[in-house]
Amino acid sequence: MADGEHRAVRGAADGSSSGISGEFVRGATAFRDWVSADGSSGYRAEPNRYHLYVSYACPWASRAVIVRRLKGLEGAISMSVVDPLRDERGWRFGETQEKGPAPSEGLPGVGPDPIAGFQFLSEAYRATDPNFAGHVSVPVLWDTETGRAVNNESAEIIRMLGSEFDAFAERPELDLYPAELADEIDGINERVYAEVNNGVYRAGFASSQEAYEDAFDRLFEALDWLEDLLSERRYLAGDRITEADWRLFTTLVRFDPVYHNHFRCNLRKLVEYPHLYGYTRDLYQQPGIAETVVLDQIKRHYYMTHDRLNPSRIVPKGPDQDLSGEHRRDLVGAAA
Repeated sequence: MADGEHRAVRGAADGSSSGISGEFVRGATAFRDWVSADGSSGYRAEPNRYHLYVSYACPWASRAVIVRRLKGLEGAISMSVVDPLRDERGWRFGETQEKGPAPSEGLPGVGPDPIAGFQFLSEAYRATDPNFAGHVSVPVLWDTETGRAVNNESAEIIRMLGSEFDAFAERPELDLYPAELADEIDGINERVYAEVNNGVYRAGFASSQEAYEDAFDRLFEALDWLEDLLSERRYLAGDRITEADWRLFTTLVRFDPVYHNHFRCNLRKLVEYPHLYGYTRDLYQQPGIAETVVLDQIKRHYYMTHDRLNPSRIVPKGPDQDLSGEHRRDLVGAAA
């Protein structure tokens, strides 16, 4: 799934889940094939065969960046970062020469496509399906052997990176989806996705007051629930970090810089939740994670891409968010 304009606005008569006019509805992802360790899925996990197309700006893509880093798959799966600025043509690579807004320069990781020489990520979609006419999103797991996109659903990509490539991972022992916690992780993921990950978009892209207030209320009810949960547990599923934590983290780390103002999620800031803020700091300070949080690209994307929400395209300088400060999460719950 991707951020931005991947949506339809529905009314009460067309079967939307809430029946609220002006509701933001996220569209389905296009490619859902699977890479498996034994190749039984049709795509065998092999080193130097697969490539990730990502954006540091996008919370969904950042999940894949984080899991790739945590598992130590940098030497087995290559990665390209698209420009955080996108227009009606979608995500583009650095040094794109076609007409349009000037591409960003000097941003970490952003450059030309080293795999197929694409200028726009949409070219990868059409190479996979010549009739594709939908929304182009990140992340994309690309197969260099067949020259096609295997999967562009972030929740499935992180599961593949988390287990199917263990033979080539530097940390094969790391299990972000342990069997004994699977049901609990799935339950947490379901609510966090609906009310937090996607909830901020439902508030930000609502086109009616009723739809906005419904998303807003559900978002802050969920944040209150998470605050209570994290007052008793260091992490969402207990005393160990799981995929549920990283799925939530990519939204939380963007909350004060973007969603509080840009998406009008302004009842409270993240820093006003003692446990959620400490938890975010704890995750941010895990080895290798800070390098995946590129706030300049995050803010540049949101404030300069969504013209309806920010027609001036002015990027705020703040807030002054210190994620490297003391978190004291080691004193919470089972780890106390």
